[in-house]
Amino acid sequence: MATFSELGLSEQLVTSLSALGFEEPTPIQEAAIPAILSGKDVLGQAATGTGKTAAFALPLIERHALGTEPGEPVILVLTPTRELCLQVSESFHSYGRDAGLVVTPIYGGQEYGRQIRALKRGTHVIVATPGRALDHISRGTLHLESIKAVVLDEADEMLDLGFADELDAIFEALPGHVQTALFSATLPPRIAKIADEHLVDPEHISIAREETPEGETPRVPQIAYVVPRNYRTAALGRILDLEDPELAIIFARTRNEVDELTEALRIRGYAVEALHGGLDQPTRDRVMRRARASALDAIVATDVAARGIDLENLTHVINFGIPASFETYVHRIGRTGRAGRTGTAITLLEPREHRQLRALERFTRSTIEMRTVPSATDVQAKRMEVIRGALGELLAAGDLDRYRVVVESLCEEHDPMDVAAAAVRFALESEGGAEDNEEIPAFAARERRERRDDRAPRGERGERGERPRRRELGTPEPGMTRLFIGAGRMSGIRPGDIVGAIANEANVSSRSIGAIEITERFTLADVESEIADQVIDALQGVRFKGRTVTVRLDNGGRQDREPREFREDRGDSGWRRPRDDWRDDRREGGRFDRFERDERSRGPRR
Repeated sequence: MATFSELGLSEQLVTSLSALGFEEPTPIQEAAIPAILSGKDVLGQAATGTGKTAAFALPLIERHALGTEPGEPVILVLTPTRELCLQVSESFHSYGRDAGLVVTPIYGGQEYGRQIRALKRGTHVIVATPGRALDHISRGTLHLESIKAVVLDEADEMLDLGFADELDAIFEALPGHVQTALFSATLPPRIAKIADEHLVDPEHISIAREETPEGETPRVPQIAYVVPRNYRTAALGRILDLEDPELAIIFARTRNEVDELTEALRIRGYAVEALHGGLDQPTRDRVMRRARASALDAIVATDVAARGIDLENLTHVINFGIPASFETYVHRIGRTGRAGRTGTAITLLEPREHRQLRALERFTRSTIEMRTVPSATDVQAKRMEVIRGALGELLAAGDLDRYRVVVESLCEEHDPMDVAAAAVRFALESEGGAEDNEEIPAFAARERRERRDDRAPRGERGERGERPRRRELGTPEPGMTRLFIGAGRMSGIRPGDIVGAIANEANVSSRSIGAIEITERFTLADVESEIADQVIDALQGVRFKGRTVTVRLDNGGRQDREPREFREDRGDSGWRRPRDDWRDDRREGGRFDRFERDERSRGPRR
């Protein structure tokens, strides 16, 4: 492996890296630094935590900023979130501090005046979120005439957050083509399209995931617990009791779920903070300070709020339910086990999600261990073990004379063993955790197979079998209305597609969306009753995976619940998709934008 000097960095930067504790470059740095130093465009793919920031920051500082005075910015780095914006800014500042490098972060949530004053003072590097960068460009406070290099960091996440239009507008404001580097953990077709549009003859650098040698334990073991929905919070509490993380991030799907889970864990005695898009920047900063100071046991967060967070003391990532996509799962678990440290990834899923584990294992090329939820007895034993260890440390340290008078007086009235046992009980109950005697049903995959085997034999259901009936979900919760959406798994629909379509097209909060059930041919989604008609109207004409589908109130599972386009061409042989739809999917590679309007495209979101 080459040294940083051998990669072409100047002695000034190498000295700064040595002072920061950098000993040798990572694979992505070894490949990207020479390419960027030579002036090439770069398309880099590497897992989170592999050193991507240094891979583009060091050569860009060397090539474009060293030995120059701050003025109009020469380097522009775009990041998807505020947290990542600040993190990348700190990295640039650390690498170029001895060289007098000036770095200016620009992000939403901070007042414009402070950012404008910083831009007027002069800078070398702008690190910005796309929406705020475009705002400054439109105001005339950010000038790009001197930009020599642009970086898209975590480009896949920027597209997931809907910044495609902003990125196009920023590139249009650049003075022709400039050196461009695009870094992403995954390279879906949307990223390939951006690379084709904005990179010129790029050097493609792909760093494969690190494989665990046979016989060795993976650095981030992956564990799954299958738990009925109503018992997930209780199960999570027990898992945290046994795992005893230094710091955990618990991912939930909605703001409402984040708030409810945070409160439930606080009642159990944990120091927990919530992190979601509804919080203002000072609150988010306070949460991050507490996390870095080891003043928290866990952060409960949504995906959007947690993007860009890098915490050295993070030991556990917990998925409170299967993520909307496998790529999201990879992003989440990549937050722990970085830079040679160990970590643990845990997923709590419902019985109906069990079959997705095997597909997830194939996608991640790793094994996910299935475990049984700890019992109340297991938790009690763990707590007793912790107290025993703490008491042992106190006995070894000595200095107990001041407490002997209490113990001696009690021993005059009671058996010394009873006195000691009472002290242990007091310590155990003083932890603040709620009494936990709830019985959590164990998941048995065998029961699922037996239920399938109870169905009528194939020959009794016609040549190809009757059309399968949908699983009954029960009635919606009070105040919720169930909608029927005429697209399901056969169309490639995922929960994230449904949530995104409803939230964006109907302009409603994700908190207004309840349970979602996706079957082979259709989807059922619960929304707040007062917005049901609004959602239905907003989704008329919206295309899901390239198809316009029926969206209406669910009629409770009657045989006529399928729209005509789903029933036609289906005889006794069972339902099949129209031939044209299959041809469209194949022509487009099976991938479509999540949703798009026929009449017009939406304007940029900021």
